[in-house]
Amino acid sequence: MSTLQEVGERASWRCWLCDEPVDPDMSVNDPRGPSIDSVLTAKKAKAKGGVERLAHRACNTKKGAVKPVVPWPDKLFVVDPAPIIGVVEQLSRKGGRVAVARCPEKSDAQQASEWLLDRLSRLAPDLRVESRIDAAGGAFLLVLYTP
Repeated sequence: MSTLQEVGERASWRCWLCDEPVDPDMSVNDPRGPSIDSVLTAKKAKAKGGVERLAHRACNTKKGAVKPVVPWPDKLFVVDPAPIIGVVEQLSRKGGRVAVARCPEKSDAQQASEWLLDRLSRLAPDLRVESRIDAAGGAFLLVLYTP
């Protein structure tokens, strides 16, 4: 088990859920204070291992024992966005390609692609992923794939 300092430095002091900065000097009892979110998958439970990620105390508490949701920002114009955590899990497990959103304009898809690749670089730093924008029936499909 890592210390809060080690987990925080690994995460560059950013909450893995909301992607906002976490103040390392704030009290761990404050809702915006740092906490460690431990993820234990069934496979890793057998090995007694897990993943430790930095989260605000409130983000970690809000998530509870349910599957976390990393939201798409309101500033992006995306239709039918895929759940980001599910996409990361699928690409980590199987690789391949996943259509993650439809956008009405190519520029919307490009903005969404830039945001998503940047967000995934912090959410799943070990996952190598690229994006592609495909024209699809009068809209543009944002696709993530593992090279």
